Amino acid sequence: QVRLMETGGTSVRDGGSLVLSCELSGVGTKFYYMGWFRQAPGQERKAVARQYLGAVTLYDDDVKGRFVLFRDDNKLTLQMNNLHPEDTAMYYCGADQSTKEMLYARPSYWGQGTQVTVSS
Repeated sequence: QVRLMETGGTSVRDGGSLVLSCELSGVGTKFYYMGWFRQAPGQERKAVARQYLGAVTLYDDDVKGRFVLFRDDNKLTLQMNNLHPEDTAMYYCGADQSTKEMLYARPSYWGQGTQVTVSS
């Protein structure tokens, strides 16, 4: 059974940094693309940073230059720097074997989410 477990969400001040981690399990030797997504209150879930086509990483324009995605086997890490209050959201890790589904931000598997709150 495919499972995703996110950790690292907490409250930080404006301009602070935070690291989110996601562990993918239950996939055996199969490769899954992974990515981070977020959903703010009253808004739709959107992609933050995700892999597709092998090692290519796509970043949302709002986080380019501030967030960096790392992957080590089935552990995905999101280094978030210079956080702003508008980064406040529930952050979800997603995974899919299809690069197309990841490209269109529609992974088949989701974690439970981890809350990030940035205060001014």
